[in-house]
Amino acid sequence: MSADLTVSSTLPTRRPRTGIALALLVAAQAMVLIDDMIVNIAIPGISTALATSPVQLSWVVNAYLLTFGGLLLLGGRAGDILGRRRVFLAGVGLFTLASLVRGLAPNAEFLIAARAVQGVGAALVAPSVLALIVGMYREGPQRKRAIAVYTAVGGLGAAGGLLLAGIFTSVGSWRWVLMLNVPVGVLILALAPVVVRETARRPGHFDVAGALTSAFGIAALVWALSAIGSGGWSAPEVRVGLVTGLALIGVFVLVERRARQPIMPPRLVADRQRGTAYLAVLLVQGSQIGQLYFLTQFMQQGMGFSPMAAALAFLPVTVTLLALSGAVVKLEPRLGARPLVATGAVLLAGSNLLLADLDFAAFYPTDILPALLLLGAGIALGTIPATIAGTTGVDDTEYGSASSIVTTVTSVGASLALATLVTVMTEASANVEDPAAVASGAAFVTGMSAAFVAAAGFAAATFVAGLFLPGRKAS
Repeated sequence: MSADLTVSSTLPTRRPRTGIALALLVAAQAMVLIDDMIVNIAIPGISTALATSPVQLSWVVNAYLLTFGGLLLLGGRAGDILGRRRVFLAGVGLFTLASLVRGLAPNAEFLIAARAVQGVGAALVAPSVLALIVGMYREGPQRKRAIAVYTAVGGLGAAGGLLLAGIFTSVGSWRWVLMLNVPVGVLILALAPVVVRETARRPGHFDVAGALTSAFGIAALVWALSAIGSGGWSAPEVRVGLVTGLALIGVFVLVERRARQPIMPPRLVADRQRGTAYLAVLLVQGSQIGQLYFLTQFMQQGMGFSPMAAALAFLPVTVTLLALSGAVVKLEPRLGARPLVATGAVLLAGSNLLLADLDFAAFYPTDILPALLLLGAGIALGTIPATIAGTTGVDDTEYGSASSIVTTVTSVGASLALATLVTVMTEASANVEDPAAVASGAAFVTGMSAAFVAAAGFAAATFVAGLFLPGRKAS
């Protein structure tokens, strides 16, 4: 077997078994990603059945975001020290159990608690999945193909979550929807010990100060960003959350520079290639997340699509992403990450600008489909090379830390971007003073168009960041 196809000695050397392990790991990643869509679809049923207040409904989402975002760095470091498969299985177990409990929740408080536990499980699973995938292969074509598969699962997970949630919502109750992940989690728990080898435990200790400051700092930022949609940037809780979060992140940076075994080794971020890659991964979220958030509402409320039809409408994104993933992996060694990420950013900007012209007379094949095809291509080009760059050149003892940084900037970037886009949309809609336009939904379209223009701005920022990524010679 050639050097670039050789699997790390910590895992099976037979390719079929390695392929099964990869499939199982990306299935776990899909399970976590799909869950966001599932909860959004189930919220109306939850509100009616459990008589929840608007505040309680917001905490059904926020309880998960706080624990998930806050514990991602700790989850990655835990895998490096305790063994990545062990931490991965613990996370899947927590996530699956919490999925079952929330589906049986008798009241809102019980449901919120289950969602918080679920976030803890997801924070253990997400960085462990990428770390295990990176550790399965030596640097080379096979690892890059595996990362492409991992990245493509993001688009597949979002579309699949909408489709499954739409189907189960139409034929069953919201409780069925919330328990969709239970059989998947049980299957992963049964098969993972057989096909995924445990990594060696690394001598070390947990950076308690770093873990606490990063967890509470990121949680405060996510909480503040989540509150912007309802209270705006000037709301007291938003300001307090942002100031607290930024202050704790500042303390975290100081702690990590002095820690003997930091939870996030500063050299991972200080490296130009990886630091720029992390920035690109953070920024590119803003050019993607708005389309799923706003278009789903527009197609159902403005175009009369059913939830299932709206989910099916996004499938071209997944198909394009999957179709181009292999080509991106082949082009990356020849061209480097720089031109690919820059091209992806241009495609994402074009996709958002096309959607900025939508109105209620929109026709899906001509007005929406081209933008979704550009979106799929832009995600493939803009995300896969950046993820590869962010996990390249990392010592095998730090795969978990590097992977947790990728997942953390993805989560925080998505929260920051969505908060920004919702604010832009809200302010643009508020400027529409004609009562008839407000009643007809034209104000929503005006706000949505402004949000898509802002999303194109995120794509432009990604383009600039991409220019600082390594070219072919640096790779």
